[in-house]
Amino acid sequence: MPPDEPLSRRLGVTMNDAAGPAASVDVDALVARFRDRSATIGVIGLGYVGLPLARTIAERGFKVLGFDLDAAKIARLNAGNSYIRHISSDSIAALRASGRLAATGEMSRLGEADAILLCVPTPLTRQREPDLSFVLHTTESLAPHLRRGQLIVLESTTYPGTTRNIMRPILERTGLRSGRDFFLAYSPEREDPGNPEFGTGDIPKVVGGDGPNALRLARALYGAVAAQTVPVSSLETAEAVKLTENIFRAVNIALVNELKIVFEAMGIDIWEVIEAAKTKPFGYMPFYPGPGLGGHCIPIDPFYLTWKAREFGVSTRFIELAGEVNTAMPRRVIDKTIAALSERAGLAIKGARVLVIGVGYKKNVEDPRESPALTIMESLEQRGAVVAFHDPLLTELPAGREHRSLAGRRSTPLTRSELAAFHVAIICTDHDGIDYRLLVDCCRLIVDTRNVCARLGLDGDKIIKA
Repeated sequence: MPPDEPLSRRLGVTMNDAAGPAASVDVDALVARFRDRSATIGVIGLGYVGLPLARTIAERGFKVLGFDLDAAKIARLNAGNSYIRHISSDSIAALRASGRLAATGEMSRLGEADAILLCVPTPLTRQREPDLSFVLHTTESLAPHLRRGQLIVLESTTYPGTTRNIMRPILERTGLRSGRDFFLAYSPEREDPGNPEFGTGDIPKVVGGDGPNALRLARALYGAVAAQTVPVSSLETAEAVKLTENIFRAVNIALVNELKIVFEAMGIDIWEVIEAAKTKPFGYMPFYPGPGLGGHCIPIDPFYLTWKAREFGVSTRFIELAGEVNTAMPRRVIDKTIAALSERAGLAIKGARVLVIGVGYKKNVEDPRESPALTIMESLEQRGAVVAFHDPLLTELPAGREHRSLAGRRSTPLTRSELAAFHVAIICTDHDGIDYRLLVDCCRLIVDTRNVCARLGLDGDKIIKA
């Protein structure tokens, strides 16, 4: 249809005041717009989830309008530049040039979108309880601009009931009704930053809707973007899918972390055990120990379910035990480091110079959120150590909700003269872009939490596995 035709007519919607008579929403017309990619898609939150999603949707032919409160991000995107390592600036520049991607901080423009996808943080409070403040504030900011005929989708990880019991009442205060005037769905994000094998568009999308029309619309939208859609029976089921995926990982990582401690006491190398066990072609999936859990999902999501389960009088002992094991791992690395300094070098931790190698929460990713490396750095400093870090992907530590004393620290270059000044190096994240042979050549002691030295054939008495 002509681009200057009224939006309401193009959408098949009779635009009435929210308090007036019910509007007639042509669901078939909106489904068709998703399938032929003539719809405009809004993405709120342009971080490690939202930006890859916005880029993928735009690459599939949609017009995408991204929303974020960070003016610096908006400026960089509109200038055709990316601020996330695995999202190339060339791809952003091409989408900007084609007119299919734009970024803004003006929430008043939400009315331009046919679908609005929320990709905002869902962290924990200091009491390890769900913090839905970003979801609440975003929904409240969206509500004044909600119009008939829009599909609203939450992608942020959360406990079952959030979309229905938290978001829907806020949106319905406008007088518009879910399933009649607008359509509400949940589709959990499944990003794996730094994974070259699975991009956003390659990963199946689970979708749950508030009613059959919401589910139909969500499937039509994501069906035009993702390799496959997986419909489930309710919003709550879709929310539970995401928690299940990440709890599965958290529990299995806790298992191998505990096995590492047990086998070490027996003189058995857990890494050798895992390499042999994974040759079994069925009934086993390898997980690997480490210095603790990091990132925006695995250390956090299990606590969303344990908190919600208490409402129903259900104990989640298995999940909570896994959380205790994983949370204790940074302390174990610190204890191993203190013991190594004392036994191998005759040094106390107070005054010792420590270099932490890799602070991204996972290999080849620059994101330090919830990284155990930060906990280790801060704890060592509290014990009197002098701590620096090196990360080839992160030149400076950003300010965050936690570990504020570390904000602004800059990465130490890996040179022979710099390395000679440290008493011990702790490998926390095994990025590919690190010269491990130089580390082994120049460092007096190395505490390796990732087994990277052994994998590269580097050995010696100075290397301590932790």
